Amino acid sequence: MTSKGPSASAPDIDILPPNLQIHPPLVPEQQLPGPNSSEESRNLITANFAHFRDDPFSFLREISLHYSGTGWRAYDEPIGQKIFYKGFSDEMKARVLDSGTLKVKLQELASRRVVVEDGMGLFSGEKGRRKRLQEVEKQLNEVAEEIVEGMICKFESKRFIRGAYFICVQLLARSYHRGIHVSTLEIQNLRETAKLAAARKQSLIFLPCHRSHIDYVSLQVICYRLGLTLPVVVAGDNLNFPLVGPFLQHAGAMFIRRSFSGDEVYTATVQAYVDALLSGGYNFECFIEGGRSRTGKLLAPKFGILSFILDSILSGRVRDAWIIPVSTQYDKVIETEAYVSELLGIPKVRENLWGFLNSSKFLNLNMGRVDVRFHEPWSLRSFVESQIDKIGAGGAIGVSLTPQQISPGDANLGQKSVDRAAPEVRLKVIRSLGYRVLGDINRVSVVMPTSLIGTILLTLRGRGVGKSELVRRIEWLRTRIRAKGGRVAHFGIAETETVVERGLEVLGELVGRVDGLAEETFFAVDRFQLSFYRNMVIHLFISETIVAAAMYTRIKQGGGPANQRVEYRTLLDQVSFLSQLFRGEFVFPTEGLIANLDKTLASLAADNVITVTSNSDGTIGYVELSSAERKCGRENFDFYCFLIWPFIEGSWLAGVAIMGLIPQKGMEEVWVELREAQDMAQLMGKTLYHQGDISYFEAVNKETLKNAFQRFQEEGIITIRKSKSGRTPPLMRVSPDWVANDRLWEFVEKIAISRREGKNRRDNESVSSRVLRLAEKCGHDLFERGGIRDGVENAEGKAEVEEMEMEISKPRRAGGVRL
Repeated sequence: MTSKGPSASAPDIDILPPNLQIHPPLVPEQQLPGPNSSEESRNLITANFAHFRDDPFSFLREISLHYSGTGWRAYDEPIGQKIFYKGFSDEMKARVLDSGTLKVKLQELASRRVVVEDGMGLFSGEKGRRKRLQEVEKQLNEVAEEIVEGMICKFESKRFIRGAYFICVQLLARSYHRGIHVSTLEIQNLRETAKLAAARKQSLIFLPCHRSHIDYVSLQVICYRLGLTLPVVVAGDNLNFPLVGPFLQHAGAMFIRRSFSGDEVYTATVQAYVDALLSGGYNFECFIEGGRSRTGKLLAPKFGILSFILDSILSGRVRDAWIIPVSTQYDKVIETEAYVSELLGIPKVRENLWGFLNSSKFLNLNMGRVDVRFHEPWSLRSFVESQIDKIGAGGAIGVSLTPQQISPGDANLGQKSVDRAAPEVRLKVIRSLGYRVLGDINRVSVVMPTSLIGTILLTLRGRGVGKSELVRRIEWLRTRIRAKGGRVAHFGIAETETVVERGLEVLGELVGRVDGLAEETFFAVDRFQLSFYRNMVIHLFISETIVAAAMYTRIKQGGGPANQRVEYRTLLDQVSFLSQLFRGEFVFPTEGLIANLDKTLASLAADNVITVTSNSDGTIGYVELSSAERKCGRENFDFYCFLIWPFIEGSWLAGVAIMGLIPQKGMEEVWVELREAQDMAQLMGKTLYHQGDISYFEAVNKETLKNAFQRFQEEGIITIRKSKSGRTPPLMRVSPDWVANDRLWEFVEKIAISRREGKNRRDNESVSSRVLRLAEKCGHDLFERGGIRDGVENAEGKAEVEEMEMEISKPRRAGGVRL
């Protein structure tokens, strides 16, 4: 299917029984709603929602309508393959167990087992071997059958799903009182694609971002209300416990383990189930990031389930499917408090959805609205073939913003010289697929009012901000987001001041208010939680933040304008370094480094933030702050710096911690547990924050530190070892090559020059010596407490380890910089 993408005339739509309500659009070109419209009427639930205590008759009437299946509630003819009938589960189970790939794998495993037993002299003849082979095959089939029974979703009863829908709406009404909003045009495109896919017996594969448990509830509610076949949702088996597990399974959950741990039977069974779903044209949903994002921004894609989907396509077992990236944005995410605890190193409580739904917070909070946005669907077959064509042509493979228009289902497009089964080909295609989906999610994401407020509060200097200034900066940010091609939740006819009040009400105690002053003044109470909402915005400005942080290396030195100018080559060097440093943290534009840098400089110059001076030959000579930006107190330039500084500090902290793990003489062969090294970095960070050597407490969060350690591993700074069995924790040590010649010191210094200088902290020798003394102390304690020498067994007696394979990509370097 082809469509024209988001239109300037596409309004929002709220899915409300018994009617579909059309709402004002998200983009600035649209007309405002009529004079009788109001923000309160735009919600999924409250217009037709009744509390029993307020209106018992309406409440009971709604229950009766759902139970009897009146009108749209009947869910009789959804668009897509037939589901919710007695015997559905048995039919699907039979299809999975009858899979040719599963049978071949089980026969292979049985044969391998018999060969091992034969080598042990357990058989006296061929008859004994055949009998044993049959026994092992039967046992493996029983194992596979048990796996399937616990894994597959069970779309069996329409009455059940009617009741489940009613329960979900009741729960959502008590939490997100302004409803679930979607775009009319996107829903129209989705329905048209669903009709086309159903006619071709092809699946819709929903790939949402993941920030909350509400993500899969909201998407199921939308599909039910629009009359689309509900997708089978990939869920962790930690949710499969009594009462809740069966409920979710009958509502569409497919339970899988968090780790397969080399279990070939389990892996083959999952592949067979994915094949059965996609070849049958059943809709499918999995979260592109794997788990929920604890930081608010998109995580790097996880390729586990995607690899099964890709294998179905590449093998030809599935002709085609339609990819639908989905963005779900919230005024407030209920789990943020728990996320902060986890990020600060407090042990995670085992996830329990029953406890989550039972919490009084979930049932009683008014947390605003949820916005769900669907990217234009695109053919997975077309995408895969276009990527294979690039590989065959020897070109660069990557994310294309405008994929080739290839007829869906055409399996004869790739170049025959490409070995589709080759691991390197599969890796390139699946990475390209994952990052393409992330880019699409970012493009359709809506910035909520709470994200605007959180972003402004965390990017201003000073203790607080007056209400008029807060409103002014939010209007500026809203304009900048739209100029960048982003979307902002529509304010309707409400004034920005009114929207700010509503956003502050939703944020509650995260934002403080000082009364009794000449003007209402607000300040960030919980910066860590507010950073979750700030991080929902940073993807729109990642290029500007990198340029600003690179320019800051000169600007922070002070002096007159001439002293703060940055030569283009110096700027390019630091931009390249920071881009490489954060390549696993953010999704960058695909135009290439120099093209993207020049485009960003032109944009900042057009906004009168910087001035770009060219040489006589037309090339860029140097860059500096514009006079207008200096006159306004550098507020726009600082905004971009404030967005990226917490991440720079997190990477710097990880680097300093690794410096503390440089082994002393006689300890060169000692390894430490990777997790304990990351915990040490976090403990150092908390100490440095309270001592004034770190400006941002968010920099000590576990996710940022983990990503930094991963990046240092890719760089070759640290070496990671894992046990073959996977039962013992990974070990690490600093690579000897980086200890010699001060290479590690220079690397960390290059991060440090883009850090923020605070009033109580200067990048001088006293800070360097004090911080390094702390790092050495923490490192020494870790070596003494948990160091493991090569050839010496650890606590579990597992001495055999193997180094992880890694690709090393070395960024540009520059000497002569200071920590």
